[in-house]
Amino acid sequence: MSQILSTCQSLPSKTLNPGDVLIEEGKANSFLYILERGSVEVLKQDVQINTVSSEGSMFGEVSLLLGSAPMATVKALEPSVFRVAENGLEYLAQNPVVHLELSRLIAKRLNGVTTYLVDLKHQFGDSGDHLGMVDEVLEAILNNPK
Repeated sequence: MSQILSTCQSLPSKTLNPGDVLIEEGKANSFLYILERGSVEVLKQDVQINTVSSEGSMFGEVSLLLGSAPMATVKALEPSVFRVAENGLEYLAQNPVVHLELSRLIAKRLNGVTTYLVDLKHQFGDSGDHLGMVDEVLEAILNNPK
C-alpha cells in the first residue's frame, strides 16, 4: 500500500473529524478517496459492515467502476486524512500501479464472498426455505454479473 500512497502524494487532501461522512450511500460521486491515515466505518443502511484503517485503502472505487451511486456510507471514526482524485476513473487510467492494487483488492473481496456462499451452500443447500437459494445466488454472481 505504500506504493499507492507515494503515487497519490500530489493529489489534494481532505481531513475528516470523527462522525464526518466521506461518502454517502446512494448519493452520486465521481471521486476516488485514498486513506492516508485514520480509521473509518463502512455502513450499509446504517449497519456497520466493516471498519478500515489500512493506509492506502480506497473508497468510492466500486461506484466509479460500475458507474452507479455508492452502495455504502463511509464515515470517519477518528481524525482521518484522505487523498482525493476528483476524477477517479481518469486517475485510475493514468496510474497502473493503483489500478493493479485496486484489481487485487476487488479480486480478494470476490473470492471472500464466493467462498462464503459456497460454505452456505454446503450447510443449507438442501434446505427447502430461502437458504436453499444459494445455488441461484452463486450462479447469478459468477455467470450473470450486471
